[in-house]
Amino acid sequence: YRVQRLASSFGFNFQTLLRDIMADEKKNGLTVLVCGGGNAAQVATAMFAARYDTYAISLYADEGPRWKQSMCGSRWFDQVNGMELTLDTGKKLVSMPTDITNDPSIAAKADVIILAVPSFAHGQYFEAFYPYIKPGTVVACMPARSGGDILFAAKMKEKADSLAFVGFETLPWACRFTEWGKRATILGTKGSILAAVTPESEATRAISILQGLLGVYPAITKSPNNLGISLRNPGQVIHPGVMYGRWCPEKWDGKPVAEKPLFYQGVDDFSESILLGLSNEVQDVCRKVESLVPGFSLKDACTLHQWYLDSYKGQMADDSTLRKSMNTCSAYTGLTHPLKDVDGGFMPDLRYRYIAEDIPTGLCFTRGLAELLEVPTPTMDKVMTWGQEQLGKSFLVDGKMAGANLAETRAPQAVGIKTKEEFFKAAKIS
Repeated sequence: YRVQRLASSFGFNFQTLLRDIMADEKKNGLTVLVCGGGNAAQVATAMFAARYDTYAISLYADEGPRWKQSMCGSRWFDQVNGMELTLDTGKKLVSMPTDITNDPSIAAKADVIILAVPSFAHGQYFEAFYPYIKPGTVVACMPARSGGDILFAAKMKEKADSLAFVGFETLPWACRFTEWGKRATILGTKGSILAAVTPESEATRAISILQGLLGVYPAITKSPNNLGISLRNPGQVIHPGVMYGRWCPEKWDGKPVAEKPLFYQGVDDFSESILLGLSNEVQDVCRKVESLVPGFSLKDACTLHQWYLDSYKGQMADDSTLRKSMNTCSAYTGLTHPLKDVDGGFMPDLRYRYIAEDIPTGLCFTRGLAELLEVPTPTMDKVMTWGQEQLGKSFLVDGKMAGANLAETRAPQAVGIKTKEEFFKAAKIS
């Protein structure tokens, strides 16, 4: 009332003044599409649906319809429909996504698409969305692993230039579903997370939108380019490297082991030598790229030891070497190698995702780029040759990325890239 009288005293009509003030305000709608049905996808869907028009899609069997059904009807003592998300602050959200589907045409509605699926499934979703995705859509992979931007450009063809691809280094949270399709929990949220945007001109817009979705934490730190995210990928080194270091013919006789060996705490001098060899070869690739493209920075593609120092500062009793950093990191206490129970003890699961995912979507990318750049990679060749034998696959043949199963990998050669110039063009590096 006082404001109305004050406006009148200055000769203003209060209703007209209020209308003019509100003229610049509008509903800022945002439609989000979350891909997947696992831990991260369920957390993301529940979180984003609390504020925005949110859809979820799973292309895996009947996962989408089952998830949709699980949220409806009498489920908990309070009869609430929807998904309950427990945050790491202890607070809880209950939300209901607009829809959960297996129909890829839903991509036409999305302003933002979040892929929270294993990296081997990224190409399937890109292909499915291609006919429907609209210009300006922000597509973020959490995490992108290696070569995500190259795969995205290949699958999106002529549409790629009208879209923004965001490659995240890792997931924003440590999380899990506690009751599939109904309840999920965030165990911890990272303080910061690296992400790169292609094309770089879309970085401010894309990162602003994604920061709004995630909230205050994790703070998204802009990485200069997606190649840095690709080559930084620690999984491509750690997982195949440690598996090779423990189960290669030089270290294992092929017989069951009596006890479950520790994965990180069990890294010995031999495994460290393999890890350092892989990490150094990644660095050789980085330096070769930087020498060919003046001013281009791959500063975020650090050594594996530096990655530990950056990621687990204060959680390692001794960080003086790579092996000691891995052996004494409290985040890894008690974690063992992937194993299968057999008569007489345990056998390694040599088709576990540490090999089945991190070689095709990690090492194969870096090894393929190294080949285009004519950078020697003896340690990668040794680990990949052993790994593809365990998988029954063929990626590397006679020192070339030309195996029968190459199309299943992120190697640049898998999408028809044959020269470094073609790679730089696809990666928008000039």
